[in-house]
Order: sequence, then structure tokens, then C-alpha cells
Amino acid sequence: MTAAGDDDARALLIPGQCDIREYGAITAGDPASCGSSSAAESDVQDGVRRIEAVSRTWSKWGLVIAYMSIFLMAFTVSLEGQVTYSLSAFAVSSFNNHSLLSTVYVVQGVVNAVIKPPMAKIADVFGRLEAFCISIILCILGYIQMAASQNVQTYASAQILYSAGSTGLQILQQVFIADTSDFLNRALFSSLPDSPFLVTVWIGPAIAAAILANSSWRVGYAIWAFILPIAFLPLALSLFLNGRKAERMGLLTKKRQGGPAKVTAKKLFHDLDVGGTLLLSAGLSLILIPLTLVSRSPSGWHDPKLLAMILTGIVLLILFPLWESRPHLAPHPLLPLHLLKSRTFCAGCALGFFYFAVFYIAVQPYFYSYLLVALNLPVSRAGPVTQTFSFASTISALLASLLIRRLAVPRPRPFIVTGAVLYTLAILILLHTRTRAASVVSLFAAQTVLGAGAGLMHVATQLLVQAAATTTTSGSNDGGGGGGGGGQQYVGVATASFLTLVQVGGAVGSAVSGAVWGRLVPGKLREYLPEHVKGEADKIYASVVVACSYAWGSPEREAIARSYQETITVLLWVALVACGPVLGMALLVGDYRLDGTGKTSVRRVGDGDGDGVREVGDGVGFCFERA
Repeated sequence: MTAAGDDDARALLIPGQCDIREYGAITAGDPASCGSSSAAESDVQDGVRRIEAVSRTWSKWGLVIAYMSIFLMAFTVSLEGQVTYSLSAFAVSSFNNHSLLSTVYVVQGVVNAVIKPPMAKIADVFGRLEAFCISIILCILGYIQMAASQNVQTYASAQILYSAGSTGLQILQQVFIADTSDFLNRALFSSLPDSPFLVTVWIGPAIAAAILANSSWRVGYAIWAFILPIAFLPLALSLFLNGRKAERMGLLTKKRQGGPAKVTAKKLFHDLDVGGTLLLSAGLSLILIPLTLVSRSPSGWHDPKLLAMILTGIVLLILFPLWESRPHLAPHPLLPLHLLKSRTFCAGCALGFFYFAVFYIAVQPYFYSYLLVALNLPVSRAGPVTQTFSFASTISALLASLLIRRLAVPRPRPFIVTGAVLYTLAILILLHTRTRAASVVSLFAAQTVLGAGAGLMHVATQLLVQAAATTTTSGSNDGGGGGGGGGQQYVGVATASFLTLVQVGGAVGSAVSGAVWGRLVPGKLREYLPEHVKGEADKIYASVVVACSYAWGSPEREAIARSYQETITVLLWVALVACGPVLGMALLVGDYRLDGTGKTSVRRVGDGDGDGVREVGDGVGFCFERA
């Protein structure tokens, strides 16, 4: 940047002038809002101040390098997810605890659910680079601990570190894209972290099979502790060097000195809503994890420890909204309760919850094991069948994003309804093809339809949730009590709330599938196995490796396959019942029209919510994310 350019950039910080941002981190100010902007400047957090300054220093090639690093990180995390998904069953089976696979997914789901809002807040308080570094370190620690784990408890605890880090990266990538892109390009750029699924969904299982054939599943976890930091390095250097550049240009001053330690700690406690986060995460954990452990308890549902955990979790979840509704306890709540007065916001979040719960009941985590054991598919074929969902959902999400933007009358609601119908149809197809004679083609077709429905629903529902938050907080007729402030004020928290409930739905689905699997499979094995191997029922239940060790077509393998098939059938019926709320919520969301003229104008049409129009800052970006 030339000296003249530096002077122009410094001029942006002259007191009394409104902020003008080149890329979209800062929107053009309204002259009438200058006074209020100055009054609120003291509330701007250090991390936000820093990225606002840094966003003015990007050169064309600097941004290209940063986005290349974003893509490399997304590709690495995506490929790692596909590889380790195929390895996880073998990892827990090596501890003779295959049945605890669903518990691992519950732990992941809970962490993925509760980490999103705090990680976004950490980025605002401490800075984007600092938050990225925290997430990378958590991922590395998780990889190392998983690779070195000697029991399922250590492996599951490593999932906490890994899930916190990987989910943090997903959120921070979207935050960075919003910081450095304008509205017209944000829809495309925000889909960038999902695009690697188009490739990794196919090569991941093959890499996993090669690792298992030539090494150990532990290597499949350890290698990412070296690859991920290398992918992050260009972005880290770009953020660091541009931060130094902003300081030299005078765009960025030193961080304000904090007060007494007690005052600083109290401020951080409120900014991060530590109390609400602890109540939510502890409540979900105490309710969901016991559901997958009940089958291992001799007393079952009468086990007083499990009942105490569940009751304590319910109490904590009841306390959570009470905490969030008290401004003196949660001035920056994890979930602003006034958003719950919006029908579209509530229906959209509920839709996300139920559709992800259906997926984790019907597909994750036991459908993969069913393909290996009951249908005798090799890892190289079973992996692609289950991961077709990711491929199809990514394609449909990208297409939905482009279509919604280019339609003459852009209305997300038809995409949601269509997606819900396709999603339910896919579960019916899976029920029809759950027999031993099912062809691989029919399994691929079912997963494709399921993924297409999920992609259409997710991207359109998130867009409507953001639009509903924009109109609701402005005192519109969507059922919300005016929250005041600009239209974009609660778009971020609405998005985080939607994605949080999506992950909670996944955790609930994992808990349900774990409870059903744990109660049915052991009993069916003891019933169907030949007399001379009935004593091996527990070992067969605990490990897919042991289950697959019996020759295909032998009486033992036939009994095992029948046990798996009948249990999967029950899970699919449960998933079909849960599709009822998915269809219901899809019909309940408001019908919004998004007029992309300059700033995006959000208009509710034909659903009884009124005809109010609200400007949405510089637009609502698209963001599609999987667990």
C-alpha cells in the first residue's frame, strides 16, 4: 500500500467520522448514526477492534494467501473426518467396547453444541489469530491423545479436546470470511469450507483402508497433528503480519490496559457467559450420556446413579433459561430469550434439531457397522455408502445457495419444504432396502436423497433464522418483542443458536441410537446364536472385528447379521417417526422474501406475519456445517 493509501486509511479513524469498511467487516455508516457509534465505541471488544483495523490492510495477494490457507485447513479437517470416521469403530473395538461408539458421538455432539458461541466470543474478546491458535492447539492435543489412548475412557476424553478445536475452526472460518468479504461474494465464500467434502468423501475411506492394511488405526489419528498446523501457517502469518502493518499505519493501537484482576475476571465471565455455558453443557451431558450407558448397567433404568445424573441434568437445563433471562447474571446471554418469541426462529431451530437427530438415529453411528457385519461390505465400500450423505448435502447446499440468490423472487421456504419431503422419502427408502438382499446402488440412492434433503433444509433454514432475527429484533410482527438496535445485531447469535441446536439434535440422536442398540443387540445375539457360541455373545457385541471374523454364510454370521438387521430396522422406524416434526417445522417457518437490491431487504409474505420490510445490513451469508 502506498503512503497515500496509508494516509487514506488513517483518515478513516478521525474522530467524528463514520466507519467505512472496504470488505464487509465494517458497513458504510449512516451519518445519522455517527453519534450513537461514538457512544457505543467503548463497548467494542479488543478482538473486534483488531480485525476491523487489519481488514483495511489486506492486499489482493494477501487475501488470496489467507483464503488458500482457509481452504487447506478445511480440506485437512474434512479429510481427517472422513478417514477417522472409518477408523473409529476399529479404535473402540480395540478396547473391546464397540458398544460405546455412540457414547463417543454423544460427547462430540455435546461439545460441538456448546462450543460455538463461546469460541465466537473468544474471537471477539481476544482476537481472530488468538482464537485460531487456541483451536489448532486443542485439535493437536486431541489427535495426540487419541493416538496414544489405551482405553475407551481416554479416547472419549480426547474427543472433547478434538471436538472443541475442530468446531472452533469451523466457526472461526465463517467469522473470517464475514470479516473479509462483501455480501455479493459471501454466499460463495462461506461455502468454501464445505467444498472439500466433494473430494474427501471418496478418498477418505480408501486412505483409512490403506492405513488399516499397512499400519495401525493410531497412525490415522497421529498424522493430523503434523498436517493441520502446516495448513494453518499461511493464515497465521497473514493475520500476524497484517496486524503489525495495521500498527505501523496507526490503524491499531495497543490493547487497553485491564483493571484489577477481579474486575477483569468478572468482565470475562459475563462476556463469555460462563455460567450459561456450564449449565447448558453440564445439563446436556448429564442427560444424554447416561442414555447410552443404561444398557451396561445391571439395574438398567433402575440404576440410581443414572437416574440421579438424568434428574440433575434436567434441573440444570431448567436453570439455564432462568440464568439467561437475568441481565445482571447474563448481560451477554448465550441465547437471548426474546428471540424465542419469533415463530420462524423457533421453528427453524427446532427443524435443525430434529433433522440432525434423525440422521444420527438412522445413519450415525451404527449404520456403518451394519454394512460391515450384516451386508459384508469391505471398508472401502461401506465408507463411501455412509459418506455419500456428506457429498450430496454439500452439492445441494451449494445449488440452493446459488438458486436462492439468483431467483427473481428469492424465497427460502420452498427449499425447506422440498428438503423435508426428500429427507422423509430417504428414510422410507432405507426402510425398504434394509434387507440382506439390498443392493449397493439402492443404498447409495437412499444416502443421496437423504443428503440432498439435508442440504436444501440446512442452508435455507439458516438463512430464514437470520432473517427472522433481523426483523424480530426490530419490533416487527413476527412475534418478537422489539429488541432494538440495528438489523444485524442478533444475526450472529441467531446463527450460533441454530447451529447449537443442530448439534444438540445430533447428540440426542446418538443417545437414542445408543440406547436402542445397547438394549436390542445383546439380547438378539443371545437368542439367535448357535448354542456352542452363545457364550461369545458379549465379545461379538463389543467388537465389529470379532463379529466379522465369522465366515460369511456360516450359522454364526447369519445370527449376527440378523441381530444387526432387526435392530437397524427399529432405528429406522424411530427415525421415520422423528421425521414428523421435521415436516411440521418446515411448514411452520415464515415465508420470507429476500430482495437483493443493494442491502438485502427481508419481507415476510403470505404467512400471517405481516408485510414488514427490514434492511439486513450488508446481507445474510450462507454457511453449511456438518458434525
